[in-house]
Amino acid sequence: MQMTADAVPVLELDGLVRTFTTGGGLLRKGRSMTAVSDVSLRVAAGDIVGVVGESGCGKSTLARLAMRLIDPSAGRVLFEGRDVTQDHGARLRPLRKKLQMVFQDPYSSLDPRFTLRECLLEPFAALGETAPPGRVEALLDQVGLDRSFAGAYPHQLSGGQRQRVGIARALAYRPEVVVLDEPTASLDVSIQAQIIALLQELHRTSGLTYLFISHDLGLVRYFCTRIVVMYLGSVVEEMADPDAAPRHPYTAALMGSSFVPDPTERAQIVPLEGEIPSPFALPPGCPFAPRCPRVQDRCRTSRPALTQTTGASKVACFNPVEA
Repeated sequence: MQMTADAVPVLELDGLVRTFTTGGGLLRKGRSMTAVSDVSLRVAAGDIVGVVGESGCGKSTLARLAMRLIDPSAGRVLFEGRDVTQDHGARLRPLRKKLQMVFQDPYSSLDPRFTLRECLLEPFAALGETAPPGRVEALLDQVGLDRSFAGAYPHQLSGGQRQRVGIARALAYRPEVVVLDEPTASLDVSIQAQIIALLQELHRTSGLTYLFISHDLGLVRYFCTRIVVMYLGSVVEEMADPDAAPRHPYTAALMGSSFVPDPTERAQIVPLEGEIPSPFALPPGCPFAPRCPRVQDRCRTSRPALTQTTGASKVACFNPVEA
């Protein structure tokens, strides 16, 4: 779904920054790292925005900032045009009904002492409300689980079944936006396909909006309507068309390393050279410069801004790949 210029996004991240400090003590100064650096993102109703990048690029931190699970060091989070950055405690309760999250590990996100019925009733209990009659059964139906599972415990379920419970719990209040933090990463490939099919069906029938976090670019290109590529905390490319050719060298390298099932269509993978910079000591210019095959002198001293290319696509690169 393409957002018009005057449309109000359902979720907007404006210049988000999140810095963490580690170590330090009485006689030693702590070290700081910026996990998310000046990230802005607009998500329209009904959109499926994929955020992709290597481990440690800041995409999961971005998801938690969007959910207001952690506070940003700078920037704003807006939901339906309202700034919720400074909201805490009771002021966030209305937001929790409209904005929900599915976590990567379906086992650790469920209380092992609870039956599935108790797990699905937990969102209502957390807000001091009573679930409507039959809501648990309706949620199990919605995610393709038999109603007899209501009395089971998480350890009695498979990984895919537990993730379905996690999705059902996120749907308890019929939210508008669901943040999916690598919901298939810990599952077998065949189960991954089932979960993606379920998410597609829920998107079609319930009109959900997704912010989909993943390290699998192939999956993101298949599932999402728009792609945001992150590297060391920064957005390096936004692709309005998931099938378009990449413009940033990092995105091109990610796509070039994707596995293609058809042997006749496989290209030779050219691995990136050089080391990933330490997040505690980023280079003064482009953070990708030490590994970039298209690096120029100014890349090492100046950081390129995220600028619009074709349509709604953007790239942060002084020497982008030709389309």
